Amino acid sequence: VQLQASGGGLVQAGGSLRLSCAASGRTFSPYAMGWFRQAPGKEREFVAAISWRGGRTYHADSVKGRFTISRDNARNTVYLQMASLKPEDTAVYYCAASLGGSVRQPEPYDYWGQGTQVTVSS
Repeated sequence: VQLQASGGGLVQAGGSLRLSCAASGRTFSPYAMGWFRQAPGKEREFVAAISWRGGRTYHADSVKGRFTISRDNARNTVYLQMASLKPEDTAVYYCAASLGGSVRQPEPYDYWGQGTQVTVSS
């Protein structure tokens, strides 16, 4: 599976962005999909994940109530709607695909996109 993330950019605190991750190369639907982020000098951290049918979603406590993950299997795309952005949300955001394992950990993910930069100014 090839993953292409897009939608990042520069936004003021309190603003919104929607990230997209388009998949190609293999059937998209069996994979759980996740978003992770990595800020300079920090480890990659879990942001959100969604089951392959979309019935279950998971969000990190730090983004709960502000970010929403969703997917459209017909379009082979997963989204991350981000609202009420804070400067501490600044990071490179990565999408990833997994066939199993804990969705909150990066290790079980089999495929990763290239990342898209999100910068939130204060």
